[in-house]
Amino acid sequence: MGNSAGRSDFEWVYTDQPHTQRRKEILAKYPAIKALMRPDPSLKWMVLVLVLAQLLACWLVRRLAWRWLLFWAYTLGGCVNHSLTLAIHDISHNAAFGTGCAARNRWLAVFANLPVGVPYAASFKKYHVDHHRYLGGDGLDVDVPTRLEGWFFCTPARKLLWLVLQPFFYSLRPLCVHPKAVTRMEVLNALVQLAADIAIFALWGLKPVVYLLASSFLGLGLHPISGHFVAEHYMFLKGHETYSYYGPLNWITFNVGYHMEHHDFPSIPGCNLPLVRKIAPEYYDHLPQHYSWVRVLWDFVFQDSLGPYARVKRVYRLAKDGL
Repeated sequence: MGNSAGRSDFEWVYTDQPHTQRRKEILAKYPAIKALMRPDPSLKWMVLVLVLAQLLACWLVRRLAWRWLLFWAYTLGGCVNHSLTLAIHDISHNAAFGTGCAARNRWLAVFANLPVGVPYAASFKKYHVDHHRYLGGDGLDVDVPTRLEGWFFCTPARKLLWLVLQPFFYSLRPLCVHPKAVTRMEVLNALVQLAADIAIFALWGLKPVVYLLASSFLGLGLHPISGHFVAEHYMFLKGHETYSYYGPLNWITFNVGYHMEHHDFPSIPGCNLPLVRKIAPEYYDHLPQHYSWVRVLWDFVFQDSLGPYARVKRVYRLAKDGL
């Protein structure tokens, strides 16, 4: 458990991300895919059901023993809150109401944020666009761990701890890597979230608030669904920086496992991503894919070649650099 992982740096490349060229090729060959770039009318209703489910859970746990509260926070609340963060991911691409109704998408994301317990939706939107535009970009893509993470979390025990603490790293990393000015929407997101937390505390006491926060921390930490964090872009095979997973957990995660397809076509909602693979199978079926997010977590912890450093990075030269 004390052996150091094999990597001592990121995988630096000097080529553009592969999704741009593949998108052009697929659209040229299958222009009908453009028809999939439409809002998902069911997304808002699924968000409503998940939020109401967590509110019901808040009422039910108000008199539970603490050990059972934490048990249900991991097994049930963790799944629901993680699913809501992935709904927020889809909404950040305007998947609920389309690009012409940006404000509706933003406020639906704030609503989906309520059971998470901490304001998250507006900040996620602000940074996620860079993840797509500058995939693996040094100092731009905050999905990539820092050098400190890569250096320190290099043994199985430390990598396990890193997985447990993922919610904190995903929250704090943007402030260190690529800080941005606070937006009006982030302030509103925080105020609405604070009001919701206070209301739940006033109605039902401390335990429901702890349940929601524990659901987020446990569900986004060392949890089977959290395998997608590692599965999506960590370099399990040299030369491949994005991977898809086509297993059953997609049913409760808005098809986030179709990650190769998502990066090729970010404007296609999760419900339509399986159709991309069905229409253009020759572009996806031969690519490496994951078959289990639990196995992904196991391999990440125990394989020396994997760790926070196992990410492809590239330098993007922006207009402000004088080009």
